[in-house]
Amino acid sequence: MSKVLSFVAVILWMGLIFFFSSQPAADSKELSLGVTEMFLSIVEMAAPDSDLFMENSHHFVRKNAHFFIYFVLGILVVRALRLSKFWNKKDIGLAFLICVIYAISDELHQLFVPGRAAKVKDVWIDSAGALVGILLCRWLIGLRNKRKA
Repeated sequence: MSKVLSFVAVILWMGLIFFFSSQPAADSKELSLGVTEMFLSIVEMAAPDSDLFMENSHHFVRKNAHFFIYFVLGILVVRALRLSKFWNKKDIGLAFLICVIYAISDELHQLFVPGRAAKVKDVWIDSAGALVGILLCRWLIGLRNKRKA
């Protein structure tokens, strides 16, 4: 049952990515501006003398959202592959390939959304996030295996 649920989690997360990518540019910008304002208010509480500007912070938040959402996808793909017995040390490449193909397809999908565009830079950021998530999982799996031994 956990095998099925792990793949369902991957599909649901991909669906969430698709949902965000389906938003027209104006809606996407409004959402990310709200997140940026929340981020800035937290930073201001922690460091009241910081000189963060909304424009720079907005770009930072948007690009980190790409990284984070694919970081989570990488972790979910590793979990699904491990539970399905497809996972071994060499399958880091398979998990990464799944995430990169989805990142490319997501950017191509945005070509059909009003005001959106496909950006190679975003595929790189998405792929980096996925790779960090995958490598973190691999490292944690290795630690756990050493402790069992």
